[in-house]
Amino acid sequence: MKQLETEIKFYLTDLPSIRQRIVDLGAQSRGRFFESNVRFEDPHRTLRKNQSLLRLRRDQTVKLTYKSTPPEENNQFKIMKELEVEVSDFDTAHLILEALGFHHEQVYEKWRETLVLDQTQFCLDSMPYGNFLEIEGPKQDIKNFAIQLGLRWDQRILLNYLHIFEIVQNSMDLNFSDVTFDNFKNVAVDLIDYLELLVAGN
Repeated sequence: MKQLETEIKFYLTDLPSIRQRIVDLGAQSRGRFFESNVRFEDPHRTLRKNQSLLRLRRDQTVKLTYKSTPPEENNQFKIMKELEVEVSDFDTAHLILEALGFHHEQVYEKWRETLVLDQTQFCLDSMPYGNFLEIEGPKQDIKNFAIQLGLRWDQRILLNYLHIFEIVQNSMDLNFSDVTFDNFKNVAVDLIDYLELLVAGN
């Protein structure tokens, strides 16, 4: 069972162009779906303090995921220990987590199209605050594909989407914590303004 997730992100200003380049590499689309995620916390918010994530995600299926940092840091890739299981009922899983002492802390949404080539996944993510490409797979393949797609390695992002949101939230003084399309419908975000705060080199 695979437990380590290795990935990087790139902020996209032209998602359709990058998508075509990925298709030209030979990647096959698995479809584009809407995702709704609920992040859970305990009363002392120790998950966040320990850089861990407990999440219930609903798209075409429902999955419960726990992520934590691996023993060794890596400044080239975002590497997390990931334990994930599919569950049959979102609402019941939600109630179980609450019964165990966790509470619903935050919601975040995205539209995701996943394209696959061999062992590598290319996830084209439309977040409420911008578009991204997430490449997940073997380290060398990630780097090689990023170069083939014409992406600058020094512009890779190792932060997760919630950390990116926090930078936007603090910079724009936003008064909401749920990363939903409805919350952002009247908020204009240009991530180019904050890119220096996001990329791995900084």
